[in-house]
Amino acid sequence: MAKAPVLTPQADDFPRWYQDLITKAELADNGPVRGTMVIRPYGYGLWERMQAEMDARIKETGTQNAYFPLLIPQSYLTREADHVEGFAPELAVVTHGGGKELEEPAVVRPTSEMIINDYFSKWVQSYRDLPLLINQWANVVRWELRPRLFLRTTEFLWQEGHTAHATYEEARDFAAHIHRQVYEDFMVNVLAMDVVPGRKTVKERFAGAINTLTLEGMMGDGKALQMATSHELGQNFAKAFNTQYLSKDGRQELVWQTSWGSTTRMIGALVMMHGDDNGLRVPPRLAQIQAVVLAIKGDEAVLAKVRELGDRLKAAGIRVQVDDRTDTPFGRRAVDWELKGVPVRIEIGPRDLENGTAMLARRIPGGKEPVSLDTLVSLLPKVLEEDQALLLKQSRERRESRTTEVATIDEAVEVAGAGGWARIPWAVLGEEGEAKLADHAATVRCLVAEDGSVPDADDAPGNVAVVARAY
Repeated sequence: MAKAPVLTPQADDFPRWYQDLITKAELADNGPVRGTMVIRPYGYGLWERMQAEMDARIKETGTQNAYFPLLIPQSYLTREADHVEGFAPELAVVTHGGGKELEEPAVVRPTSEMIINDYFSKWVQSYRDLPLLINQWANVVRWELRPRLFLRTTEFLWQEGHTAHATYEEARDFAAHIHRQVYEDFMVNVLAMDVVPGRKTVKERFAGAINTLTLEGMMGDGKALQMATSHELGQNFAKAFNTQYLSKDGRQELVWQTSWGSTTRMIGALVMMHGDDNGLRVPPRLAQIQAVVLAIKGDEAVLAKVRELGDRLKAAGIRVQVDDRTDTPFGRRAVDWELKGVPVRIEIGPRDLENGTAMLARRIPGGKEPVSLDTLVSLLPKVLEEDQALLLKQSRERRESRTTEVATIDEAVEVAGAGGWARIPWAVLGEEGEAKLADHAATVRCLVAEDGSVPDADDAPGNVAVVARAY
């Protein structure tokens, strides 16, 4: 009788495969309130590595971290009409506290534009106070009707940046800088994810923004996932909160603003873009454990060598874990590490010691080979970089092979329905065609220029719409 697979095969049921993997790789569990999640240590370790890489890039822009309250007076949300309308269906509202009804209900933050702008209006007085560059790492709540772990949850973790500038051009350029030099750089060079940078349509842009820049990734089933966004807010919030500064010319001027964010959704993207039927495949530059050294048996000489090798790898700058739990069967441990997607397993048993070798198992390309114990430490950095590059290459090849140039709306619908991306001239699709896509569960993920760059305007000549079904 054939042994049942550890995970539902992707080809049989991709959503079930995803749920299986989240559970069996010990990334997260459902929380007690519908739509919430408990992020387990291995999943949170991935988030911590993402935080560290992102935070360093954010700080390189001159942005500083701060923290703002979780609860926002409900009246704040009425100050910017488009913003409140965009978030109204997702709000969680606190009406009672301390056993009494509150004089004014408080909203659990769905995003922090409102409360941060209230303080920006106090902190900005002169051109000398600009630019004001603030980021916070926090949780937010958006009441989700169809929750799915990491992808859409009622509560999730994120970073949200908020900035104020003296001119439109400064704000525009800063939003673009975050989009490309922070988000795209991180996703391509750390997450090994091929992403398409583009501009959201008017229908899809952030509530209250004048422009939204996005990064879209193709998942293993061909659907799109919005990875991160950077918004030009214009002066909409400055007008709502009267955020002004005294210019060098002695005039009172409204500031120009941006906001931008990325979330724990990136963990879901990691699973769906790089995972396979054996589990996760974690990019080496991201992995909190780049290599695990496994003792096959509880032989004292084997255990000593495993621990010694672990120390040598750690000294060489490899993030390593020693697995000497020989009271647990070796096969089970190997499968668990495979599920978790650790890039490299180094397996050592008595016979390996006799031969002066270890078995090197590479998770990303697959396969095993014996490697000399003397060369292993110097070999591993090269192996990890090769596997990092391979993941990015596979991600790009998937998108390119499943993206089709089309000339009609019907063709775009057909391609998206078959699990691919369609590129169609925006002049052909337009807002009317975009509305028609919604009838077929497809959306315009972004607009790009003919050469793949980000357009300067919604209606720039030659704009191309990228159409897909999405999570």
